[in-house]
Amino acid sequence: MIETEKHIVKAANQVDVFLKSYLKKKPQKNHLYEALKYGLFSGGKKFRSYLIVCSGKIFNLNYRQLIAVGAAVECMHSYSLIHDDLPSMDNDDFRRGKKSTHKVFGEATAILAGNSLLTLAFEILSSSYINIAPKSKVNLIHALASSAGYAGIAGGQFLDLKFEKKKISKNLIIDMQNKKTGELISFCLESIAILANKNTQRRFLKKIGLDIGLLFQITDDLLDLYGDKKKIGKPTRRDKQKGKATIIKSLGVNKTIEYCYYLLDSITDRLEKKYGSRAECLVDSVNFLLKRDH
Repeated sequence: MIETEKHIVKAANQVDVFLKSYLKKKPQKNHLYEALKYGLFSGGKKFRSYLIVCSGKIFNLNYRQLIAVGAAVECMHSYSLIHDDLPSMDNDDFRRGKKSTHKVFGEATAILAGNSLLTLAFEILSSSYINIAPKSKVNLIHALASSAGYAGIAGGQFLDLKFEKKKISKNLIIDMQNKKTGELISFCLESIAILANKNTQRRFLKKIGLDIGLLFQITDDLLDLYGDKKKIGKPTRRDKQKGKATIIKSLGVNKTIEYCYYLLDSITDRLEKKYGSRAECLVDSVNFLLKRDH
């Protein structure tokens, strides 16, 4: 797992280099620009970018293009986190070991910073850094847009808030978590099929991505329950305090852990059957989810 962590850090650093270079082309001297950078360069693992890099190895894709797509995904993810932390949403004061964007720059500026990152994601995908056929580029942009809207991140956040302090079935919780977390992670894998012009494999990779996203969210919920707040970078046990609908709440801890291993085995079996050794990096990245402590 140590080697996997090193590779994750390497990909994260390269995505940051890309984003800093991109932003330098249009620097602004105002608080909105500073808030955007504050939320974007917040020290996260950028695990989604690493999934893109690993998935790209299946089809031996151009590494620089993978980093560019990863940069767009990180803009989208950072936008969602800035908005999730707002007082009108999850009302969290800390993110990744430092104050949330709205606590530093104010609520209005944080909203605008999130909006700016959302649009920046599409700006990157439509740029010359993604050098693919026009039809494929349209498909790429459409897939990311679909993962972000009412059927994706926004819809999942809506359900997350709606389900608070209510008894919710396992299937509804999975649907909510697929939207809130899974859709963007599924884009990470689906985007590889689009870049490689392997349209017949988009559905397969998207489904694998949804399951990885669900596993990611469940392990995140377990970390909230048992993790070290110093390593996680924010207060723990917040889900229970807020009455969040989680798989843990539905199944209990032991059955939740069993379900994690079921998902891991299912994802691994399908990837190895379909791609063999070409999926080794992706399989390792999924195994990492059950070993991480932050």
